[in-house]
Amino acid sequence: MMKKMKLTILFLLFLFSFGCVHDYQNGSGGDSKNYKAEFEKWQVLANQGDAGGQNNLGMAYEKGEGVLQNYTEAVKWYRLAGEQGHAPAQFNLGAMYAEGKGILQDNEKTFEWYRLSGEQGYASAQLTLGVMYATGRGGIQDYQKALKWLELSAYQGEAIAQYNLGLMYEKGAGVAQDYREAARWYLPSAEQGYPLAQYNLGAIFAEGKGTSQDYGEAFKWYRLAGEQGYAPAQIIVGVMYASGQGVLRDYKKAVEWLELSANQGEAIAQYNLGLMYGKGDGIVQDYTRAAQWYRLSAEQGHVPSQYNLALIYDRGEGVAQDYTEAARWYRLSAEQGHTNAQYNLGTKYAEGQGIRQDNVQAHMWFNLAGVKGHKGAIRGRDNVEQQLTSDQIAQAQKMAREWMAKHGY
Repeated sequence: MMKKMKLTILFLLFLFSFGCVHDYQNGSGGDSKNYKAEFEKWQVLANQGDAGGQNNLGMAYEKGEGVLQNYTEAVKWYRLAGEQGHAPAQFNLGAMYAEGKGILQDNEKTFEWYRLSGEQGYASAQLTLGVMYATGRGGIQDYQKALKWLELSAYQGEAIAQYNLGLMYEKGAGVAQDYREAARWYLPSAEQGYPLAQYNLGAIFAEGKGTSQDYGEAFKWYRLAGEQGYAPAQIIVGVMYASGQGVLRDYKKAVEWLELSANQGEAIAQYNLGLMYGKGDGIVQDYTRAAQWYRLSAEQGHVPSQYNLALIYDRGEGVAQDYTEAARWYRLSAEQGHTNAQYNLGTKYAEGQGIRQDNVQAHMWFNLAGVKGHKGAIRGRDNVEQQLTSDQIAQAQKMAREWMAKHGY
């Protein structure tokens, strides 16, 4: 089951947002519903030159709490507070420049204000600077500076900074690749509940990177990430329940977890649900539900789902038999390089089933599948070749070469 449901684990390198609305400073505005009263209080403080009040007033204008939303006014008050050395205001002003909210977007000013804030020890600014240097935001990529700023933030306990440091070490981005060091940074982030760190830590244990392979520990971290709604983790939890890897096999829970992910639109989860219902692995076989899940996944371009949906229409399992639909889904999968789909599409062309009979097209698709060693396709190609002229064979071969060149083979 695990092999049938093999997943490609994707790591998001440098998660980052320029969002600038942080908690109010020296005030209860974040918890208060009486925004108007809070706004008036901060207005008085701001007009008296109080930097905290100015920052809070800027945030009220940015959020539109207690006053009409006004980014230009937000920038004005952030600047006044920032010029007094107020680190959160400097960070917020940098974010306004980054997003072009209330002021023209300006990467140079973005860096300037984030740097001023970061140099005062403001962890969010340090995190942001680290990610900007790592990703080359603003045209300046510098992994050493990225490492410096991320470490400053991470040592203050900033979970996202710890996660990004883990990514740098795992990927070897600007540092020597070091899975142990990656795990060392993922762990405190994961323990703070950051789902991407939990997910990547689970992957490290599952693959035994820099540590002993431990499926039980991997399952623990995947599940924690999944419980927070992280769809890729929910897929793997479902697969681990289905395969009994790291946890007792439980098909009911496998379906529950896969559905959590599938209902968020994850094509791989939808595909795996289609597999389980189609094969009846630990659950009642139900081709109708299999077809429903395959279709949702196939419509997102998932190649195996497109092929399996074609098979379902070809055989009439859970749906009315429809050779035209079968040929359509075989084509979509075949165009993405699925060998069996190429063979089946060739067969459809050769037989004229669900599609106009065309031996030249049949030869091309058989030829493409045959290149990958599909013996049935090689026989099919040789059979249709007997019904073609030399010019038609040359045309079919030319079409196959052009297809391969177009698709990078």
